[in-house]
Amino acid sequence: MDMTSTIGWLSIIPPILTIAMALITKEVIASLVIGILSGTLIYTGGDFISAITLLFETMSEKIFGQASISTSGAQISNSNAYILIFLALLGALVMVITNAGGSKAYGDWASKKIKSRKGAALATTALGGTMFIDDYFNCLAVGAVMRPVTDKYNISRSKLAYIIDSMAGPICIIVPISSWAAAIGSTITDSGIENGIFVFLKTIPYNFYAIITIIMVIYISSSNFNFGPMKKVEEDTIKNGVTDMIVQEDSMKNTDNNNVKSHVIDLFIPIGSLIIITIYFMLLFGDFFSSNISITQALGNTDVNLSLVIGAFLSLVISFFLFVPRKLISYKNFMASINSGVKTMVPSFLILILAWTMGGISRDFLKTGEFVGGLIQNSNISVAILPAIIFLISGILSFSMGTSWGTFAILIPIVVEISSVNQHELLIPILAATLGGAVLGDHCSPISDTTILASAGAQCEHISHVSTQMPYAILVGGCCFIGYLIVGITNNLILSFLSTLIIFILSIFIIKIYQKNNKKEKI
Repeated sequence: MDMTSTIGWLSIIPPILTIAMALITKEVIASLVIGILSGTLIYTGGDFISAITLLFETMSEKIFGQASISTSGAQISNSNAYILIFLALLGALVMVITNAGGSKAYGDWASKKIKSRKGAALATTALGGTMFIDDYFNCLAVGAVMRPVTDKYNISRSKLAYIIDSMAGPICIIVPISSWAAAIGSTITDSGIENGIFVFLKTIPYNFYAIITIIMVIYISSSNFNFGPMKKVEEDTIKNGVTDMIVQEDSMKNTDNNNVKSHVIDLFIPIGSLIIITIYFMLLFGDFFSSNISITQALGNTDVNLSLVIGAFLSLVISFFLFVPRKLISYKNFMASINSGVKTMVPSFLILILAWTMGGISRDFLKTGEFVGGLIQNSNISVAILPAIIFLISGILSFSMGTSWGTFAILIPIVVEISSVNQHELLIPILAATLGGAVLGDHCSPISDTTILASAGAQCEHISHVSTQMPYAILVGGCCFIGYLIVGITNNLILSFLSTLIIFILSIFIIKIYQKNNKKEKI
């Protein structure tokens, strides 16, 4: 029986219950399961057997999907199974590169080239910028590689953790060849928008938080400017050496030997191969080479999911012939690394599958987004402030749950429906605000997996990392909130971004003046 017409207010119970459970338990997977089950029970009128059946039917449909035809006539796979395969291959590739000594080789090379504190900080930032494939890989690899270099020049572990954390999520969320892009693109597609990865590409210029955070990291690394708790930690480290550290087993330890034969190319060839091969197949499947169309048109009509799978698989093959014949890693440990790498992606698998299922139940059966969108349309709330409000809500939710991916899973289906019902032209800014807010909350949250991994990668006291990073994240977040107010009112990207950047620069200038005056008063 179709219950859609009688659901009404009940349609918002699943997302509210999911959010409440996540805030209370801090367990996003269990919260999503409860939210999904509540949604199927509401739709089936409390019939438990029918609810369970609907749950797994929807989950199966969201994983395997159906093929569709693009506007250019090319077949595009809607199968989310490709995303799961890509994440598995990506986890394997990351582990293989690590165990073959590619990351360690970069660290050894960098230690010989770097001659100052500024150089060490900038090298850490640069390495973080190249590790855009996955945030977990970014946090652990950059930390393991750069710790000896930053220690040498008395850069605090808190500063190292800040650079790692602030380059991980932001770089992954604005680069289309990453696990984040694949997950977000698939979630957008499952929210009812054709070719989610193309929509994701459009959100990149509007992701003010990610862009300004990267700018801030580069500025702080090049100027040695610090404020808040970080200033005191850095001053103590310069005077007394690195003290804000913990000693733990290195999670990036090589499985074979010290790999004295490994070279910097052992890090960049596999990653470069993944990028080049994936882009090539995206253009190939988008008929770029056989038709007179632009790159943008090709990317808008390509099979992104399949391109990512082929790129990751061929990069893994290239890594095999790059590492095994040179005995950087044995055949046995190469295969063991694949197994270990896939296991690291299991939490991501679960969150994605549940996210797709939650989106399907809310959109296709409960019509949650349409209901909420209708409420907003009939209320006195100005649509112009939606980007800023969504940015704030996303940040609070991500902070509370400790996961940006979980926040994407809950909010993206809802904001897509709200945008389509109310003001479609603000869809891209609102989606970007959702993504940026999720990263902001992730940066501030002490229970965030990325924040914890950044502390682990830097081998820094976790509370020290959280307390020193939070003022930096809040400063950027405040500037971006104003930027999203402006973009909602004007719908002008250039004006909004420039306003955000100017506010950020003024904030730094004010902090510097305050520090200067405060120093004079103490003297």
